[in-house]
Amino acid sequence: MSPLFLLSVVVMVSTTWAHPHHSLLSSEMVDFINKANTTWTATRNFQNIDATYVKQLCGTILNGPKLPEVLHNIEGIKLPDSFDARKQWPNCATIQQIRDQGSCGSCWAFGAAEAISDRLCIQSGGKISVEISAEDLLACCDECGMGCYGGYSSAAWEFWAKKGLVTGGLYDSKVGCLPYTIAPCEHHVNGSRPPCGNRPHSGADFDRFHAIKRE
Repeated sequence: MSPLFLLSVVVMVSTTWAHPHHSLLSSEMVDFINKANTTWTATRNFQNIDATYVKQLCGTILNGPKLPEVLHNIEGIKLPDSFDARKQWPNCATIQQIRDQGSCGSCWAFGAAEAISDRLCIQSGGKISVEISAEDLLACCDECGMGCYGGYSSAAWEFWAKKGLVTGGLYDSKVGCLPYTIAPCEHHVNGSRPPCGNRPHSGADFDRFHAIKRE
């Protein structure tokens, strides 16, 4: 047996011991994270929930289309000790807004719609403050992915740049042209809303989404 092989085995075993494979959402995983003594504290937010349910809410599909890279010269830039976008742009209400995607892996659409809303407001100096519709992306962007089963954030940005998006606020908000149509739910706590169930986009729900077309 060669010394190189023995060294490889030792390194592999050491790495395994250094990074134990705890189950997701387990108390052991929480304890392992908190032992790192970072600036935040982990806790168990999902009670009696299978990890599969949590994964389905992470709808962004990796390794998708790539957007052009933009390089900025940061030479001589001094970063502040702290920065709060809500205070920097107080006239941009969407920066402070927290949207609820419901039982749908639509985070790819939410992330794009929210960022677009914020940047429109910032770029216009607060003169344009609108809620861009996540529903429009979810229902109308066929090239973005699979709706509630995941999508590409980069394709969402391309869709907005080339075809545009309508406005639309939260569920049942009556804000904008196309508000979100999936009701909010309690993801991991007991509250006034119903618990989150399986995601839509199958059968009648799928047909309902894709029946939404802009005039």
